Amino acid sequence: MKEDFLHYLWRFKKFDTLNLKTISNEEVTIINTGNYLELAGPDFFNAQIKIGNQKWAGNVEIHLKASDWYLHLHEKDKAYDNVILHVVWEYDADIYKRNNAEIPVLVLKDYVSPETILNYNRLKSPKSWIYCEKQIANIPGFVFKNWQERLFFERLERKSQAIYDLLKETNQDWEAVLFCLLAKNFGLNTNGNAFLQLAKAIPFSIIRKESFELENLEALFYGITGLLDADKEDVYFKDLKFRYFYLLHKYQIPKVYVEPVQFFKHRPDNFPTIRLSQLAALYHQYQNLFSKIMELKSIDSIYKLFDVSVSLYWKNHYQFDKESPKKAKSLSNSFIDLLVINTIVPLQFAYAKTLNESVAEDLISILDGISPEKNSIIEKFNSFGITSQNAFETQSLLQLKSQYCDISGCMKCAVGIELLKSN
Repeated sequence: MKEDFLHYLWRFKKFDTLNLKTISNEEVTIINTGNYLELAGPDFFNAQIKIGNQKWAGNVEIHLKASDWYLHLHEKDKAYDNVILHVVWEYDADIYKRNNAEIPVLVLKDYVSPETILNYNRLKSPKSWIYCEKQIANIPGFVFKNWQERLFFERLERKSQAIYDLLKETNQDWEAVLFCLLAKNFGLNTNGNAFLQLAKAIPFSIIRKESFELENLEALFYGITGLLDADKEDVYFKDLKFRYFYLLHKYQIPKVYVEPVQFFKHRPDNFPTIRLSQLAALYHQYQNLFSKIMELKSIDSIYKLFDVSVSLYWKNHYQFDKESPKKAKSLSNSFIDLLVINTIVPLQFAYAKTLNESVAEDLISILDGISPEKNSIIEKFNSFGITSQNAFETQSLLQLKSQYCDISGCMKCAVGIELLKSN
């Protein structure tokens, strides 16, 4: 038994509310259970309860055992002075406030049906992956769809925090924030941190000024990531290295440490040399990229905007000094999908929020047009009968797994609450 189950019982009145009595045998009538804010202090705020003939307005605190009141030192905390009822599963001690006034106690287990407890124990039975893996496919479709939408926007809220942090670092420059996010995601999991360090090392004002010269952008990107540190006979390499040191001197860019980029285990099209050239080409092709991205409302328009390739040298190279068969090396739709999921949609959401605008339908529409992501988590849900048709649904499942299933948050999950309902 966990406290969150008691919160669920009280919040949704999943017990016999007609014959409630305190341990002192006073009748209890619940007018309002209060607001479940999940903040520091009592569990439910602004409840209204009638005890005996007296109506009370105040807060409700919930514990597994009555003595937990003292275990948590509530008797010394003024935040609990306005508690009007102590709801517990087991009564093992009288409870008093700081002023020595006794608090009425309601023992909840006396009023909960065996079936509700059985449902809870079934939900909390030992899991191999998630608690509800044998039952989740039976959740009504409309319940699950509504929950997925909530999960999706919770995930965007979480991703937005990193965006707002970058916004502070860049002095509220949305273009600079976009550059950082794109750089990180162009680097994928392996080189993402190195590419982000690169983006932070170059003031975006320099990117703006040098975007008209593709080779200058490449020189900065390769130079700062250490790809120009060696000595090579390659003519293009020597040209970029000359440009790099010239730009360092011109803008007085300080030398910063960027973790080494990785080639190992990457397909050639994902080599950092190729991704950096594509990123440079994107910023060479478009000025004011942020405003263009904020206007995009469909996946097709996004594919069109990101239709960029590598510079001429990289069409027949993957590494300096090593020529390869010629290939355009344009951004693939599957790679652009990752940029949409991890950069464009979160950025559109965060920006709209600062303007107090809603873009919910637009964002769902964009991700509806993207194929479902493929990873071990999505495959596991699929094995339980939860199949995904698009990236909107897979993003919601990733949120469900990390923010609910992994931390046993069943009592805050629409799936868990639905499964606890009596048949």
